[in-house]
Amino acid sequence: MATATLTAGSLPARPAVPDTISTRRVIAFLAMVFGMFMAILDIQIVSASLSEIQAGLSASSDEIPWVQTAYLIAEVVMIPLSGFLSRMLSTRVLFTVAAAGFTAASALAATATNIDQMIVYRAVQGFIGGGMIPSVFAAAFTIFPPSRRAIVSPMIGLVATLAPTIGPTVGGYISHAMSWHWLFLVNVVPGILVTTAAWSLIDFDKPNLKLFSKFDWWGLAGMAAFLGCMEYVLEEGPNNDWLQDQAVLICAVIMTVGAVLFFWRAFTAEEPIVDLKAFSNINFAFGSLFSFVIGVGLYGLTYLYPVFLGRIRGYDSMMIGEALFVSGLAMFFTAPISGILSSKMDLRLMMMIGFFGFATGTWWMTHLTADWDFYELLIPQILRGCSMMLCMVPINNIALGTLPPERLKNASGLFNLTRNLGGAVGLAVINTVLIDRNAFHYARLSEHVQWGSAAAQTKLQNMTLNFEQTAGLDATTAAISKLSGMVQQQAALLSFMDVFYLLTVLFATLGLFTMLIKRPAAAGGGGGGGH
Repeated sequence: MATATLTAGSLPARPAVPDTISTRRVIAFLAMVFGMFMAILDIQIVSASLSEIQAGLSASSDEIPWVQTAYLIAEVVMIPLSGFLSRMLSTRVLFTVAAAGFTAASALAATATNIDQMIVYRAVQGFIGGGMIPSVFAAAFTIFPPSRRAIVSPMIGLVATLAPTIGPTVGGYISHAMSWHWLFLVNVVPGILVTTAAWSLIDFDKPNLKLFSKFDWWGLAGMAAFLGCMEYVLEEGPNNDWLQDQAVLICAVIMTVGAVLFFWRAFTAEEPIVDLKAFSNINFAFGSLFSFVIGVGLYGLTYLYPVFLGRIRGYDSMMIGEALFVSGLAMFFTAPISGILSSKMDLRLMMMIGFFGFATGTWWMTHLTADWDFYELLIPQILRGCSMMLCMVPINNIALGTLPPERLKNASGLFNLTRNLGGAVGLAVINTVLIDRNAFHYARLSEHVQWGSAAAQTKLQNMTLNFEQTAGLDATTAAISKLSGMVQQQAALLSFMDVFYLLTVLFATLGLFTMLIKRPAAAGGGGGGGH
């Protein structure tokens, strides 16, 4: 790895892209970006409002997480498949169908009257909407010349990171101001506009319907089993003791069989459903690795902060959204700066600053207490938002900037898949660590509050006296309950600190790893065309 270079030295030269872009294509691209924003936003928009949806649909606590899981499983299958579909149908047809289907599924989700309907509609929404996301990345590096990448790359990087970050905030506001139905209805009018613009304006490529006769159905079945079951295992495993749970075990077996079938077909089929040859490009391989870790940080912290504020501080969805809006603002204001820097700085240095900035933010969180509020979380959130954008822009350019046009569509699907898989793996590890370390810390702390502990006895006596002054309470029982709650809260805090420490080590290590790559060529700026 140490000898790898991010120059285009031995790569075939890419066809020159005209330096001028027609207004029609710019508008078409902007419509695609907005469609991608809606699809990614909907991953997280329901996360802060699941309790409202649960109450509205009379769902059980075991059923309601499937509103989220169904979307993720369906989307993770579609994202890599979209490359083949885009080549077969054309970007115009695929994106238009995806936008129209996503809009229709959103409207249906708002009409759901029970949890089963909601799960089906969310799965359809995730599957069809997943076709929009890679198409935007492929279009950005197909129709825009390297000179424009300092503008385009931050735009798609901002959408890919901002949308899931502000999802809980937007969802909290909508469900409080109106009702949970509007979490889905807000997609309808913008979805119709995006669908109309996509059909009218996209003219980037032509369909190749001959590919349909070569469609690898076995490869699709293997990929769906592999990725779908892996998403389920990673989602449900931490809370169900992994393979000790029968459903998780069955899905793990299906995942393994699906993986074998998928990779066999990927290397033997005439037209594989996913072309893995893009990984032979060292730029793309490194970019995908970095994208995977970005997924861990992006989705991991989008999950961790709300859980901390809800579990420790007792915040509702609206309060959580207001407290966490800072990260989104930091990303928004850093995006144009990162675009400028990408054309003037060594991309390795830019990524290193981003990774170390992220590590600094998570290290800051290893000192958290139960009293931490908006102002204590302010600097870690700013570091998170700014660092995420400083990482995303060079990663996009490195991964997709030197690929030949014929590989961009498949590669874009794989690149986006790595980010989503990073999020899935990261959440599974984070949940597992939280559960295991919480139990460990609770056991250790409990040893210090046993009946033989003088300090514990004194504390209990003082609390009992305080409760005796409150009418209608069994003072001793209330004091014991309060003390137990304090131990549980402290154990939870320590487990959060452990997770933030692990994230710090991960991102600091990746920051050092960027120096193992040889310096990218300075030609054409860091926009991606001359690497």
